[in-house]
Amino acid sequence: MASVLGLLEAREAAAREAVERAREEAARITVVLEKAERVLERLVIAREAVVEMLAEPAGRARDVVEGTAVAAAVTGSPVPHQSGRLDRAVLAPEYQRVISVLETEAAAGRDKVRAKALAAALGLEAVPAKIEGVRSRAKRLAERGWITRHQSGEFSILTA
Repeated sequence: MASVLGLLEAREAAAREAVERAREEAARITVVLEKAERVLERLVIAREAVVEMLAEPAGRARDVVEGTAVAAAVTGSPVPHQSGRLDRAVLAPEYQRVISVLETEAAAGRDKVRAKALAAALGLEAVPAKIEGVRSRAKRLAERGWITRHQSGEFSILTA
């Protein structure tokens, strides 16, 4: 029959080995975790850089004038958020035309314009696809602070 002390010593040795294996595994996991955290940090930085680039007008040569980027508009570029300092020239031509139509309509006494009327004023066919395209552009301009979108679904230029 084995002695109690012998059994305890055997279990203690097994427990020491288990603790040592767990420490080694913890050290290995710590290294893996540190590598994963570095990868995550690089990905976050890359995503933030891409978001910043997409917020800028794409595909444009920039001149720095008094700390502000000035660029020529390019069709298909994203609509930047209006900060009150941006000129309409940073918008793609199709967005500039929507604002011009709204200004013309406002000058004629029609402050609020529906997407269908915008499409007609832009010389587009009054078919759903064209109207929805104009509505989408107008909504994007409104979301970015260039024009106003009303609850009625109509659009107007910003009033000071």
